[in-house]
Amino acid sequence: MDEFQRSWLLAQLGPDTDLADLERRFFRLRSVRAVALEVLGERRAKLLADPLKVIVDGVVTMDLQENLRGLERQIEQVRHGPAPEGGPDDEDDALDPVIEVTWLAVTRRYR
Repeated sequence: MDEFQRSWLLAQLGPDTDLADLERRFFRLRSVRAVALEVLGERRAKLLADPLKVIVDGVVTMDLQENLRGLERQIEQVRHGPAPEGGPDDEDDALDPVIEVTWLAVTRRYR
């Protein structure tokens, strides 16, 4: 992983992200986009493992639903936004749909 890819990952995941962990993931996944999506997916799963809303009458109210929505928006942005080159899914826009047109011609008519 080069410095540009590392800085992109830190911009997506936050400056407190463990760089050694990102290096290991990049070695396994070979794509910075896949690394970012894996880390964000783990964060989303961690949020979903605990209750999103806790209310103790008169004491505290904690609502993490907006955090979950924000994380899901960030996952979509990483999935469809630009990412540095560096993996099989980042090369040559391989994920863009291709449309092919074929003309059908009648070769023989029966009566």
